[in-house]
Amino acid sequence: MSDTPQSVLQEIFGYQTFRRHQSDIIKMVLQKKDVLVIMPTGGGKSLCYQIPALLFPGLTVVVSPLISLMKDQVMQLRQLGVAACVLNSSLTAQKYYSNVQQVKNGAVKLLYVAPETLLQPKTQQILQQVQVDCLTVDEAHCISEWGHDFRPEYRQIVVLRNQFPRAVWMALTATATPRVQQDIWDSLKFQDGKKFVASFDRENLFLQLINKSDTLHQTLDFLQNHRQDSGIIYCFSRNQVDELAATLQDHNFSALPYHAGMESETRAATQEKFLRDEVQVIVATVAFGMGINKSNVRFVIHYDLPKNIESYYQEIGRAGRDGLPAECLLFFGYGDVRKIRHFFKEKSEKERQIAETQLQALIGYAEFTGCRRKPVLAYFGQTAVQENCDTCDNCTSAEKNVQDATIPAQKFLSCVKRTGEMFGAGHIADVLRGSKNAKIRRFSHERLSTYDIGAELTRKQWVFLANQLVSQGFLQGDEEVGSLRLTTAAGPLLLGERPFLTQMIEDREKTSTGKRKIDFGDYDRDLFEKLRDLRRKLAEQVNVPPFAVFSDKSLVDMAASFPQSQESFLIMHGVGRVKNEKYGTIVLDVIRKYCLSRGIRPKPLAQRHLRSERGKKRPPKFLRVGAVFNRGLTIEQIAANEQIKTVTVVQHLLDFAAAGEALRPYDFSKDYPELTQYKTAIAAAFARHGDFRLTTVFNELSGEVSWELLKVFLLQQHHDALNLP
Repeated sequence: MSDTPQSVLQEIFGYQTFRRHQSDIIKMVLQKKDVLVIMPTGGGKSLCYQIPALLFPGLTVVVSPLISLMKDQVMQLRQLGVAACVLNSSLTAQKYYSNVQQVKNGAVKLLYVAPETLLQPKTQQILQQVQVDCLTVDEAHCISEWGHDFRPEYRQIVVLRNQFPRAVWMALTATATPRVQQDIWDSLKFQDGKKFVASFDRENLFLQLINKSDTLHQTLDFLQNHRQDSGIIYCFSRNQVDELAATLQDHNFSALPYHAGMESETRAATQEKFLRDEVQVIVATVAFGMGINKSNVRFVIHYDLPKNIESYYQEIGRAGRDGLPAECLLFFGYGDVRKIRHFFKEKSEKERQIAETQLQALIGYAEFTGCRRKPVLAYFGQTAVQENCDTCDNCTSAEKNVQDATIPAQKFLSCVKRTGEMFGAGHIADVLRGSKNAKIRRFSHERLSTYDIGAELTRKQWVFLANQLVSQGFLQGDEEVGSLRLTTAAGPLLLGERPFLTQMIEDREKTSTGKRKIDFGDYDRDLFEKLRDLRRKLAEQVNVPPFAVFSDKSLVDMAASFPQSQESFLIMHGVGRVKNEKYGTIVLDVIRKYCLSRGIRPKPLAQRHLRSERGKKRPPKFLRVGAVFNRGLTIEQIAANEQIKTVTVVQHLLDFAAAGEALRPYDFSKDYPELTQYKTAIAAAFARHGDFRLTTVFNELSGEVSWELLKVFLLQQHHDALNLP
């Protein structure tokens, strides 16, 4: 058995370097110091407890909320040759007994249990008979009533602290605001420990929002470019799930519905088909996904509005877990806001307050006109590093001309007033366009002066205009019935005392991603397809989902590098000792034959491009700066050559290290001698607030420490973590 974190990382899991924070977290756990880990989905949380579990002499217990999540984790660990099992209500009596015996005999390193199972006296009796070295609470946001998925059972876990005094405790989650983080810390009675907060920015996810108007056709347009991709579409209601799934099937898409109203056997079969790539698209309520550990989900569509940013962030987090590009499309309409608020009535006053605050933050995100990452990161207490992320609709869309829509706005507001402020946007649009439907005749609205004066815009455009009038404060929606009424700001606009400027949409606005093709970079597409077909056959032989054999990222790596030997195969992403022994020979044989048939001569390993940035004609500046630094130049020399500030060079090196790339051995205090003087104070401040709270840390240190020095401190930490002995 490997005896260091680095050797376990390489030999078992097939990764060459730790990501940011992972090394420091693992060191603390091995020292038996409690740790709270806030790390985005796909950021490597699981390794933070799985690697210590393989180094501890005893058992690591993992508390997980869903049976499906436990099943996936155990399945993938066993593929890596790791002894893991579950205890939960889904097991037969015989299997349950067998797993218990394995635990008692010390044959298991990781035991996954639900909180309800862990709290049972019989489970605690079993665990009292073995050495429990670590107790890990996964999805720890479930502890907090301020979180989006509060579960009372989670708050009871802390009663077990005294029963396992030799065990270190870990809590991990991908979605926790600063308030939720503190609640987790206090609830689990962490004292002599540390909080690690990674960036919430999932850089590989393309974020996009489209105003609801022709949602079905917009979805069909989007899916045309993703027929071979796995994806999830979230809907508000079960009926909507069933209808949309049936419609997609009618359009020859591989799609199935999933919601809590279906038989449990049907849900399980649907999930299994999705995991095994036998169905491409799942249309689901939020009942689906939390337990899905499928790495190659290439898109997530929110057909309806989620309840809050935490739910949205967690649900889009199911895309792109392999680190490759994925797309996240959110349809936004104020009708969905009313639906969500309708369910607030069932909550207590405190719960309503929390829910309304969370919903307002989501609306703010939807209406934000800058980089979409900014409001998301701000919600979780972090600051966006750059102005333009290049991976959201607002940052990549061509500059749209803002139009003077004062006259259409006046028409709409006037019509709202003349109809008695009793109707929604759709009805007002019908009046303006001269519709002859029964509702208009019933209310005699064909007699109004505003009837049939709006032929210049389509119904969809009028509805869009209404949304803009609401978002800019000229109209307000009634939460009870969905009607619109004028605000005090509407008066000056109606009188022509102020203009109304907006970006109007075309008659049929397609998603801007309709023509986008997900690009994994510079790799051989034909070889990738051959390897994908081989992966499917290998998965069928061992009865596991294809991604459990190799992730898409592993296949892309192979199709870009053409490994020819065991040595080169072992440095492919996600290829460890066990997978090399199981599949190396047959995969290498396919690659060698392919190269021979195409006359491909693979480059030496030293000439391989950085995997994370393949396909870009010119690598991002942080990669160029990192490469120049590794060739021996100092920060000042790079700043002079690039004609940028030294603090910008430091930020580029930070980004380089955060991407998992190793910097040459270097002591940055040589260039910043004041680092030694302030190191202890800086470390203490970051320990209290987390590594991404630079503004908070800067203010706490009363400006004595510059922004640049704070970043140099972080850079030294990242550098040391990625250059382990």
